[in-house]
Amino acid sequence: MKLRMQLTAVASLLILVAFAASARGQPGPCSNATLKGEYGFTITGQILGGPVAGPVAGVTLAFYDGQGHLTQVDHVLLNGNPPSVQWRPATGTYTLNADCTGTEELDFTDGTPSLHLSIVVVGRGREIHQVVDDPGIATTAVGVKRDSPL
Repeated sequence: MKLRMQLTAVASLLILVAFAASARGQPGPCSNATLKGEYGFTITGQILGGPVAGPVAGVTLAFYDGQGHLTQVDHVLLNGNPPSVQWRPATGTYTLNADCTGTEELDFTDGTPSLHLSIVVVGRGREIHQVVDDPGIATTAVGVKRDSPL
């Protein structure tokens, strides 16, 4: 009888711990499906060399399809100068690992070299944090998911 009461107490404690963890919003595993929908990004950083070395600031609107593909448009200022094209389109791919880290590759339609990024997804897909991995580019971006389509 005493053993049964102890087992019941342990089982109850385990259920409480599991409930508390889920109530705190513990993230589950991520996958490509975690990223689905529209995200608005703010870009900041610097290009460290070459003909356009200097500060970078910009914004991006990206759409993730939940299957590893994305499309986006961006507007990026280099050295405070606006781009020659108001909105530069790109397509790309992404891979999101179970621990919510991942990579992206962006290919621009204007011939700009591709970008390779490392990403971290937080808030169950509500935010994406990015850093460009290509040499000579020190930029980061934070994207927030749009609540609902317009």
